[in-house]
Amino acid sequence: MARMAVSSLTVWVWSRARGLSLAPTPEERKPLLLLGLLFSVQIAMLHWGADMTSPAYAVTIVNTNPIWANLISPLFVPEDRLTLRRVTGLLLAFAGVAGVVLGRPELDIAPNPRLGNWIILASAALVGARTVYIQRIVQRMSPEKAVLWQMGISLPLFGLGSLFFDDWGSRGPVDWRATAAIGYQGVVVGGLALVAWVALLRRHTPGSVSVFSFATPVAGVLLSAWLFREPLAPRLLFGLAAVMTGIALASRTASPKPQTSGDRP
Repeated sequence: MARMAVSSLTVWVWSRARGLSLAPTPEERKPLLLLGLLFSVQIAMLHWGADMTSPAYAVTIVNTNPIWANLISPLFVPEDRLTLRRVTGLLLAFAGVAGVVLGRPELDIAPNPRLGNWIILASAALVGARTVYIQRIVQRMSPEKAVLWQMGISLPLFGLGSLFFDDWGSRGPVDWRATAAIGYQGVVVGGLALVAWVALLRRHTPGSVSVFSFATPVAGVLLSAWLFREPLAPRLLFGLAAVMTGIALASRTASPKPQTSGDRP
C-alpha cells in the first residue's frame, strides 16, 4: 500500500509538471472505475498466491501475462491478428505454464504451493486482460490519467483490506533499506515505468509491447536462487524456457501498429 501511495504521488507530480489534467470527464468515469477494480482484484490475488508458493515459481507464473495478452488482444484489437507462428508460440508457452503450475517448490516458505500457483496464474490472466483494456481506453485519455486513477481507486480498497487481514504485530522496524526499496518501487517501477508502459500501449498493440517483459522471469528466478537459496528444479527450468520461447514467438509476430480513430472503442 505504501508503494502504491508513493507511485500515485509520483504520477501526480509528473502530470502536474507537464500541465496535464487528471480530472476524469463523465465519459471516462466508468472505464476508469472498471480499470481500478480490475487492478485491485489482480494485485490482491497476486499477493495472496505469492504467500503460498515460492518466489521463483511466483515470478515465473505471473510473468505468463503476455500469453494471456496475446490470446485476448486479437478479440478486441483488429490489427493484432493470430497467425500460425503466434499460435505455435502460445501453445509452447502454455505447455511450459502447465509444467510450472503443477510443480511443487521445496522451500518451507511455500505452505500451499499448488493452490498458490493457480491463484497467481489467475492473476497473470487478469494482467493480460488489463493490458488489453488499458490499450483501448488510453486511445481517449492520457496514460497518466489511466495510471493515476487505476491506483487511486485501489488505494482505499487495499487500506481497508490491510486493516482486516494484515498481521500488524509481526512487523519489524523499518530501516533505510526498506524505505529505499519502497521509494525505488514507488517512484521508478510503479510510477515512471508504469506511465512509460501505458504510453507504449497507446501506440502499439498489446502483443508487441508484451515482449519487453521477456527478461523479468529469468531475473526473478535467479534472484530467488541467490537470496532464498531456492533449488531450481528441472521442471521449473524447463517450464521457464518453454514460457520464454513461446512468448518470444508469439510477441515477435504481433504487429506494432497504432490504432486508427475508426478502431477506437
